[in-house]
Amino acid sequence: MSALPVTYAILFYAATLLLVVGLVRKIVLYARTPAPLKIPTTPAPVSRSGVVLRMVHEVVLFTSLFKATKWTWLFGWLFHFGLLLVLLRHLRYFQAETWFWVDLIQPFGKYASYAMVIGLLGLFARRIFVDRVRYISAPSDYLMLLLLIAIGASGMLMTFVTHTDIVMVKGFFLGLLRFSIEPLPSDLLLLTHLTLVALLMIIFPISKLLHAPGVFFSPSRNQVDNPREKRHLAPWAAELEK
Repeated sequence: MSALPVTYAILFYAATLLLVVGLVRKIVLYARTPAPLKIPTTPAPVSRSGVVLRMVHEVVLFTSLFKATKWTWLFGWLFHFGLLLVLLRHLRYFQAETWFWVDLIQPFGKYASYAMVIGLLGLFARRIFVDRVRYISAPSDYLMLLLLIAIGASGMLMTFVTHTDIVMVKGFFLGLLRFSIEPLPSDLLLLTHLTLVALLMIIFPISKLLHAPGVFFSPSRNQVDNPREKRHLAPWAAELEK
């Protein structure tokens, strides 16, 4: 066994561990963070089912972003929708027998990479050309977008220009699931793509990309607008009243 697959196996085991542990830690932290005030963004739902519906609209359609700025909404939605299809398409690398719907979305996931990269380029241009956005942008904001663009571009090059041995790639990742290290193609483009993906997995839990799970814990989004009907009392405040 050459050093290449061993190195990448260690890299992906470490990246997966850091991703899972980091995400779980952050989600537990979000869940335990007190929400002492009733602060739903109005007009807000007055029932729990309404909150669920509102959250679905936020996650699927980015409703608040649409109301705020149409161009950011367009590029953001293109990126996220493209990313979703691309990720679902990649499930085939982790299944010995591919589910039928994963086979079904392969062509859609293939061309969704265009939407993903176009959306990212639009979001990157927004940080450069919109004065108020450029003013509040940190270097990490640009670097995260560049990292995602590089991942998308390298994946597109392998899909449409320089193909790699996807059978061997699938064998490598199926082997990782069985804790068995299988051969990995030594294409420079593939290795670059995999290295960037592992880097993204490592820094995801400590980056702004954590807004993905964070939106579900936002008090302005997940609270029911019923302060007149029901007194809002934080758990710590309830302890003081005992």
